[in-house]
Amino acid sequence: MARTPSNMMPLGTVAPGFNLLDTVKSSNRTLDECKGARGTLVYFICNHCPFVVHVIDELVAISKEYASEGINTVAISSNDIENYPQDSPDKMKQFALNHAFTFSYLFDETQEIAKAYDAACTPDIYLFDNNLECVYRGQLDGARPGNDVPVTGHDLRRALDHLITGKGIIDNQLPSIGCNIKWK
Repeated sequence: MARTPSNMMPLGTVAPGFNLLDTVKSSNRTLDECKGARGTLVYFICNHCPFVVHVIDELVAISKEYASEGINTVAISSNDIENYPQDSPDKMKQFALNHAFTFSYLFDETQEIAKAYDAACTPDIYLFDNNLECVYRGQLDGARPGNDVPVTGHDLRRALDHLITGKGIIDNQLPSIGCNIKWK
């Protein structure tokens, strides 16, 4: 299993817009439709990556928990489905339903959005403030498949709490590590 770190988009970068297929609703969604009043979480994930599978329940739990604070979530899969058919839109829909997603799971068929975000791995996690400026990019926490560190969402929760309470951007942001995005 490859261990690819995230590229760490510069803080303050404005979230690139998108108009992508929502695999559950079978209609397109834009960034403006997905953004939250106080912030927006963007997860680059896929169905088969062991790093994603290891943390998916915590990603979903955080999204549900922080929705009441005005934080909306959107997940995007950008993997090449010709070589990785397990990440196709119909399988994305089933993955979202199986894990009770309360957010859109979008398919980036052209991979242009992953490139615009400089996404490199799954999961790659971005938090944007109410102006859609990046305030966090990095790991969920220190848990990885096989390392016996519990999945708590500590790093992402800390960034979310800082955003909500107005404490500013946290200084020490560590890259996420996961499977590389499967480029065409």
